[in-house]
Amino acid sequence: MDSLLNFAFCPPELTKMAEEYLHKQFPPYVPKKGEEYMNPKQLAHFKKILETLKAELLEDIEKTVHTMQDEATVFADPNDRASQESDIALELRNRDRERKLIKKIDESLARIESGEYGYCESCGVEIGLKRLEARPTATLCIDCKEIEERREKQMAK
Repeated sequence: MDSLLNFAFCPPELTKMAEEYLHKQFPPYVPKKGEEYMNPKQLAHFKKILETLKAELLEDIEKTVHTMQDEATVFADPNDRASQESDIALELRNRDRERKLIKKIDESLARIESGEYGYCESCGVEIGLKRLEARPTATLCIDCKEIEERREKQMAK
């Protein structure tokens, strides 16, 4: 798969790979004792992560467009054609997930600029550095996210 994976839409095993990739490129922020939450250093750390993720996703999308244009072949064999169509559909589905992630990244960058980044948009408490390291686009604290997931499960039944 591409160099970056979509945290919000990946299966757990791929999310783990994406997190490992992220931590190789950006070591987790270690706050000093008594350091204020979401101070300028922390905000700069997360802004750099988000901007890098966005740039790499845009680069992957650009590569896909060029690859699809270069590899556009009409196969006479129906099996080859079906295989190609399946590959293209999978690639387009991945690009759509990346497009959605880019939108979340843009929203997170806007939250940094407005001073809302790092705080739960539901209850207002701190999301926490560890959660933001794992999912830089998180907008809910773990408690509110669990409640949301329980509601979604109940609605699906």
